[in-house]
Amino acid sequence: MVTESQVWDALAEIPDPEIPVVSLVDLGVVRDVAVEDGTVRIDFTPTFLGCPALEVMRDVMAERVRALGAEPDVRVVLDDSWSTDKITPGGREKLRTSGFAPPAPRSAGTTTSLVQLNSSAFRCPYCGSTDTKLENLFGPTPCRSVRYCNACRQPFEQFKTI
Repeated sequence: MVTESQVWDALAEIPDPEIPVVSLVDLGVVRDVAVEDGTVRIDFTPTFLGCPALEVMRDVMAERVRALGAEPDVRVVLDDSWSTDKITPGGREKLRTSGFAPPAPRSAGTTTSLVQLNSSAFRCPYCGSTDTKLENLFGPTPCRSVRYCNACRQPFEQFKTI
């Protein structure tokens, strides 16, 4: 009989398709795991509704459950949106060490404005300097922007606070 702990451990080994330095669990897209009568139900919420990797994530999670000897029931939960607050502390550190600036925590009931994104309060993941500037609001995905560090002269991606 497979346990919830075994399922969580297996899911923690699945890299995010777009940012493989973090797992699906690190990213916070896996919302719940339940084991009952040989079936494992996994609820997950993609980072955004139009995520092109949704099917890939669902299929890989189902494969991992089958490898554990259980029947998967992987459900996409759309009634509550994902936010960057769901990224685990370990996931934030993995992002930082691989050259991504993790998102700032959200303040309750507020949204991030363009003025905040333009500020130099964002720390460079390479040298730690806050002498950074917004190069491009639109990065390779909707949740990231491109910044530049004036201190070490490295470009880096900044996760937007969503």
